[in-house]
Amino acid sequence: MGPGPINAHPRVLRAMSADLLGQFDPEMTGYMNQVMALYRPIFGTRNQWTMLVDGTARAGIEAALVSLVAPGDVVLVVNFGRFGLLLAEILTRIGAVIETVDAPWGEVVPLERVAEAIARCHPKVVATIHGDTSTTMAQPLDGFGELCRQAGALSYVDATATIGGMELAAERWGVDVVTGGLQKCMGGPSGSAPITISDKAAEHIGRRRHVEQGIRRDDIVDGQGPRIGSNYFDLAMVMDYWSDKRLNHHTEATSMLYAARECARIALGEGLEARYARHAAAGRAMAAGLRAMGLTLFGDDAHRMTNVTGVFIPEGVDGEAVRMAMRQQFEIEIGTAFGPLQGRIWRIGAMGYNAMKHKVLLTLAALEACLGMGGFRLPPGEAVPAAMAAWDFPQVREQRA
Repeated sequence: MGPGPINAHPRVLRAMSADLLGQFDPEMTGYMNQVMALYRPIFGTRNQWTMLVDGTARAGIEAALVSLVAPGDVVLVVNFGRFGLLLAEILTRIGAVIETVDAPWGEVVPLERVAEAIARCHPKVVATIHGDTSTTMAQPLDGFGELCRQAGALSYVDATATIGGMELAAERWGVDVVTGGLQKCMGGPSGSAPITISDKAAEHIGRRRHVEQGIRRDDIVDGQGPRIGSNYFDLAMVMDYWSDKRLNHHTEATSMLYAARECARIALGEGLEARYARHAAAGRAMAAGLRAMGLTLFGDDAHRMTNVTGVFIPEGVDGEAVRMAMRQQFEIEIGTAFGPLQGRIWRIGAMGYNAMKHKVLLTLAALEACLGMGGFRLPPGEAVPAAMAAWDFPQVREQRA
């Protein structure tokens, strides 16, 4: 019950146990096509180029940035936590000229400040995190892509922590590239990074296509732009692999493709609106239960992620001792924190297969017991009823109306 990875759905684990297929077996390429179709509604798009990058969520981030950004390009990073800093770290290695628009940890960056920063630095790419689990904040993105488009910039969003748990609307946002991961709200293992790429971004990446010497073909023409600085994360070649061209770029991670396919089938089978409502109920219940214990939540309520909640460790309480007791006594893991929040907050998740009422209630009851064992005085027995009421609140409200 931390900020990820979470328990994988049993159906995903079963799917991963299926036998391997050759990378050009018709059944395998059929699965690849299915994955492309399955992830389009999850990203909220009709983009042709919706596929997987083999590797953890960070592989998707790096593939997007190294394929969009050439050395010397100006990139604006919307920074409000650890993972905004990660974008800047990757871009530094690429050789980009980095500008930032920042908010303190626990807040988000207002859209008008993003617009001011774009006008100031005239970036070629604007990059942001959607939900930053280090701070538990979700950056509002309606209008973000249009701001970038008006300035002639491409836009990138890392949605690792929100895909499958909070609405993604790549088309409505007008965003060019969005990447995600399986290990949080999608209920899968780390190791595959879904990605969607707009036609505009695909054209930009295609101008940088330089096919490696050993797999050159007459039907694939190199672009005239600068060569992408990574072979493995070269999205121009990866797109040719996922297209009807089936360029032999690398051997697809078959078991992870099975996992990604099953994650998407489960999400769409539940229904995206119902899934987002379940995550919202879990986050609402977790917050209510923590507050009922007398604990203080971290960050801005208006922009809190639905699937992970930051809570201050009470003064005088050994946060790591409580986490260890949760793990040893109750088999429940909650998260620690990074950077300026290390040792100050716990991050408690309710994602994917774990965004269930009984798991939220068990976590709250266990935390109450472990805090009590550590000598922290709190209102006994208040957390679980408060969480139950918060989970059911919309339904109760409708019945009363």
